[in-house]
Amino acid sequence: MRNKLSNELRETVYAARFIFLSVAIFSFFLNLLMLVSPFYMLQVYDRVLTSGSKDTLYVLSILAVGLLAISALLEWIRGRILVRLGARLDRHVTHDLFAALIEDRIATRRSTGSQPIRDLESVRGFLTGPGLLAFFDAPWVPLFLGLIFLFHPVLGIVACVGAAILFGLAILSEFMTRAPWQRASSESLQAHRFAEASLRNADVIWALGMLGDLRRRWQEKHLSALAYSGAATDQLGTFSAIAKFVRPLLQTAMLGFGAYLVIDQAISAGVMIASSIVMGRALAPVEASITHWRSFISARSAYGRLSKLLVEYDINRQRMKLPAPKGKVSVEGMTLVPPGANKPALINITFQLMPGELLGVVGPSAAGKSSLARGLMGIWAPKVGHVRLDGADMAEWDRKDLGRHLGYLPQDVELFDGTVAENIARFEDLVPEAVNQAAQIANAHDMILHLPEGYDTQIGEGGCVLSGGQRQRIGLARAIYGLPCFIVLDEPNANLDAEGEAALRVTLKKLKELKKTVVIISHKRSTLADTDKLLVLDGGRVKSFGAQADVLQQLWKPQVVANQPPGAAPAPAPAAPAASVTVQAAPMMKKAEAGAKK
Repeated sequence: MRNKLSNELRETVYAARFIFLSVAIFSFFLNLLMLVSPFYMLQVYDRVLTSGSKDTLYVLSILAVGLLAISALLEWIRGRILVRLGARLDRHVTHDLFAALIEDRIATRRSTGSQPIRDLESVRGFLTGPGLLAFFDAPWVPLFLGLIFLFHPVLGIVACVGAAILFGLAILSEFMTRAPWQRASSESLQAHRFAEASLRNADVIWALGMLGDLRRRWQEKHLSALAYSGAATDQLGTFSAIAKFVRPLLQTAMLGFGAYLVIDQAISAGVMIASSIVMGRALAPVEASITHWRSFISARSAYGRLSKLLVEYDINRQRMKLPAPKGKVSVEGMTLVPPGANKPALINITFQLMPGELLGVVGPSAAGKSSLARGLMGIWAPKVGHVRLDGADMAEWDRKDLGRHLGYLPQDVELFDGTVAENIARFEDLVPEAVNQAAQIANAHDMILHLPEGYDTQIGEGGCVLSGGQRQRIGLARAIYGLPCFIVLDEPNANLDAEGEAALRVTLKKLKELKKTVVIISHKRSTLADTDKLLVLDGGRVKSFGAQADVLQQLWKPQVVANQPPGAAPAPAPAAPAASVTVQAAPMMKKAEAGAKK
């Protein structure tokens, strides 16, 4: 799956080709101006000192200062161009990168953490740093070597030998350090993911005394990354040290050969000094490339990972806008395999809900209840079959548009850093009336008013300043915000007390009055008393589906027969009201109650 040209990252880099061209032009003139110092030195030695003309010295000095000032100005402009290039890259890519991170997490269930963000920073840092400038300066090395040849062929040969040695060191450095750097990057990423997962579960780690064991596990991963990184750094340091030895050695050789030629009167003293300075300038980009080779490899690896991530997900795909749905939900032969799993969690699930119907879902642990919730919300795409909203497959909807028509309360309610009102409004532009409406239907309005700043209370990262019950009720209000036509509630009473459960039942009745289609997954029978239909899952398959009274009667019959004395005629199923039947000890209901969470 590919976007437009390839992805936003490559498009941005491609669109910046004229910027790179301008930087290359600036680099050309900068490298020409680098000849100011050697030519000034040449003129001073060969012209000023021999003639004794102070006027010539004044003119040459003024000219040199002016040219050096122009060189500094061009260097400053080139740096600012690259900084703005990095900012432009960041602006264009981060929008799609954040969306790709979310899609990758949903599609693979693996946590990449903030690694892609750091990858983008690595690419941007290389584009705006001295490493890239070394690559822009490298093409002008032949210009300096050619100039040294013009001074004298022997000096040119010495300079070419030196450039070849340093260039060979750069190539060898790339060959020797590529694999260790890649392995170090992979190990470091694994250690970082493990640390982030541990931080998310800090309470459990501390309470259960797991800190020492998990710290040892993380340290093993961290030390492995450190070992590969150290090996690569050692090798790179070796090549860098050799380069730093070769560079002054070549400078010395240039002066030595130059002095020999001066003694033979083949060149002047000024040429000897100038050729030494020019050779230093010619070899500087090669030596800089060795010094900054690590940042180049890191940026190249980061670019590859970012490119792969952005190409994999079709972030910018435009879908035709569909009319607002009324809430008819059709599940047609859905078989669903969770991302990263080989075994299906749901097999051939089929049922239909009309607008305004309230469906209760029960089943034992690992029956597939939470997987069903994700499938109904379009979070996980079915491997076989369809989930349709008013006849349109979930995949046919634009995700932003579809989200306005859906409400979802997961088992683990996650709130975000911001105000209570912003969380309820899903961080859209605040509409106070809609926020208040959602909170009142969720029976969270009074609770919110008792918070320190009411709806403007900053809840902190993950809603850390709220209790579990408060988070759940705010999450319920978020699910109801905008009165979506289809709402899925996964264990909405998990953290609620008796008062909260009573308020939840009032909320469900209100949603039925508003003709909202609601699916509620719960193991508490009191919550299921108001449902129109029941769906019983077991082992990922539908064990029973239909009107609440009919399904409960089916679940009750085996228990009645089992309790009859031997030889007695089968007793008829008790005609108890639905609300009272739900408290009977039917085996499946007991099994469902035990399965609070998948």
